[in-house]
Amino acid sequence: MSKDRIIRLPEALHRTGFSRSAWYRKLETDASFPKPIKLGARSVGYLEAEIDAFIERLSAQAN
Repeated sequence: MSKDRIIRLPEALHRTGFSRSAWYRKLETDASFPKPIKLGARSVGYLEAEIDAFIERLSAQAN
């Protein structure tokens, strides 16, 4: 699977375990949080590699 893939919010939420409200709260307050990529007038996505890196950072912090 290519890590250059753009994933949409539902998949990002599923991978991270965040709720939608927690996701947007974290987006506003955490500078290391993956930044959205504008796909259209009303849609955004996230780079799969950035989501995976974020999950790795969370895992490292937990240990």
